[in-house]
Parts: sequence; C-alpha cells; structure tokens
Amino acid sequence: MTKAPVIILSGPAGSGKTTVAARVLAESGLPLRRAITATTRLPRPGERDGVHYFFLEPAAFEARIETGDFLEHATVHGNHYGTPRSEVEPYRAAGVGVLLVIDVQGAEQLRRNCPDCVSIFLLASSLDVLKQRLIERGQDDDKSIRCRLDTAKRELQRAGEFQHRVLNDDLDTTVHEVIGIIRDHFRE
Repeated sequence: MTKAPVIILSGPAGSGKTTVAARVLAESGLPLRRAITATTRLPRPGERDGVHYFFLEPAAFEARIETGDFLEHATVHGNHYGTPRSEVEPYRAAGVGVLLVIDVQGAEQLRRNCPDCVSIFLLASSLDVLKQRLIERGQDDDKSIRCRLDTAKRELQRAGEFQHRVLNDDLDTTVHEVIGIIRDHFRE
C-alpha cells in the first residue's frame, strides 16, 4: 500500500494558512489530519498544549533535535518550531494524509526529508492585504507586524520552490483549489 500524502501548506503571515487548513480538514472528506507541531513560544489566549501545539521549553526542544525527533525544525521570529515524526509517520502508514502548516524554512527541510510530499504556497494579492489581515487578527503589535511583513517579503521570493501556488483572495475558491490539489495526490 502506498503511504498517504504529506501536504505542506506554507506562506507568509497573513496568507490564511490556519483558516484554509481548518476548512480543508472540515470539508475535504478525505482521511486527513493536521500535524500538531512543537514550539518554544508561549501559548496565545485559548491555545492548549497538545491541541494547538506542543509547548516546550527551549532546552527540551533542543534535546529533541539532538535525538532526531523532528522531521523538520526552524527558528521563526525568535521561537523554535518543529514537526515531531510521531505526528506524521504512523498516520501516513495507516493511510491518513497529514497536513503541515509550516514556514518556508521548515518546508525546505521537509522536502529533503520527505521527497514525496506535496507543497502548496498561499499568496495574497499584495503586501498591503497581508498587513491588513495581520492588523485585523489583532494578535500582533506594530513592531511585530513590521517584522512579519519583512519576513513575508523574503518568503514570497521562495514561492517558486513549491509545487503549487494558490492565490488566497477568495477563501471559498482557495479552499476548493487546495482540496483539489490534495485529492489528486491521494489518487496517485
């Protein structure tokens, strides 16, 4: 039996990764789950350990890097993020696809470690749209938004590294397109 696909959903902050991922999981009808990633950042209001992320102390995160527990890991905005192997490998072997919402650094590593993965990069029509989305979500101060937009400029330059690029200007259209891409890879 062929393993179920690993799907990378990446893009700059404000591109809609989390929203698109939630809709894809709810609407695709496919045997698909979202991997829970580990991070050293503090939980945001409403986030729970083991549900939204595995929240780790930096030393514990570093120890897991040393033991090879992560398929990929990266430092983003001063915090470590990584995908535990246990969140991917057993599910794929059981025929369940795994959706990873990760940044471009992690996506690069994952493509090396999992060459059969499917990579999708979400785009917005402009940096102004990204900025407005970051302001509207209300989780970042002005300094953090500027930092995220600077990072977005660098990430957008790497969009060509991904197999699929999807413009997220209409959420329903984007979700439908991403589901179609994933469905095609379940058939292969």
